[in-house]
Amino acid sequence: MTGTTTPRAGTVDRSGDERPGGEAAILTSGLRMRYGSRDVLDGLDLRVERSELFALLGPNGAGKSTTIEILEGYRRRSAGQVTVLGQDPARDDPAWRARIGIVLQSSRDHGRWRVGELLGHLARYYPDPYAPAELLARVGLTDQADRTAATLSGGQRRRLDVALGLVGRPDLLFLDEPTAGFDPEARRDFHALLRELRDERATTILLTTHDLTEAQQLADRIGILQAGRLTACGTLAELAEAARAESEVRWSDPDGTPRSLRTADPSRAVWDLHRRLGGPIPDLEVRRPSLEDTYLGMVGDARPAEPAEPAETP
Repeated sequence: MTGTTTPRAGTVDRSGDERPGGEAAILTSGLRMRYGSRDVLDGLDLRVERSELFALLGPNGAGKSTTIEILEGYRRRSAGQVTVLGQDPARDDPAWRARIGIVLQSSRDHGRWRVGELLGHLARYYPDPYAPAELLARVGLTDQADRTAATLSGGQRRRLDVALGLVGRPDLLFLDEPTAGFDPEARRDFHALLRELRDERATTILLTTHDLTEAQQLADRIGILQAGRLTACGTLAELAEAARAESEVRWSDPDGTPRSLRTADPSRAVWDLHRRLGGPIPDLEVRRPSLEDTYLGMVGDARPAEPAEPAETP
């Protein structure tokens, strides 16, 4: 993992406040957000290290969107402490905002602008922007440079949203369901770009997604938000151990009969099989728990237990 410090093996970090590694990119303590009589965020403690790609998961209504909006400075919290890139995001600071890139879940602004012209215009507001042509190539929109945003397909518009979030070469990038509408090739290229941003430019990335495969492939650490609290946080292996998710061991008996068992200790199971069979294990396959197995084990079927988060700005 680049620029991060993970909890001890076998543990799940639920607050992050004691983690070493210098100043965090994102740090919240006791973060609360109340709408009427309901707490959407109920004392959220979160730490995201610099240069880390962190995935925030949770069922609808868990508080993900509210958390992101507070971190971005677009929503005022009810209580608690928040620091983003060394500053309280509630302060109105243009220089701080220039260090942040945001890709919203959906956007339909700038419909009359031509794609290339829009990126060129916004690039002038940043000290070290991407060249528009380079960025268009990275997100697969070179052929659409002269088209207006309103004429793009849904997937193309989503690529433009990503380009708009990246144009200023941000130190911290917020991604809310960024690859919705991407075809497989575009998703693969975008994932490669995120890894490059993290590894070569030390960009911190906070990703929210319902695509568990995407989170598993990309994230250094994963946090699971439920009912306004971070109930688990760690690497995939640490989360799987905390959820006691079992691996599946498959093999064939000497007569060809397929067998399988589920176990929390696949290494011990394979060793026992080797001793019992007295040699190589035919057709051996060990399937370790995926993020989906772990996630569903922690949050059930992920149906919202509460109403969705309010959309209005207080």
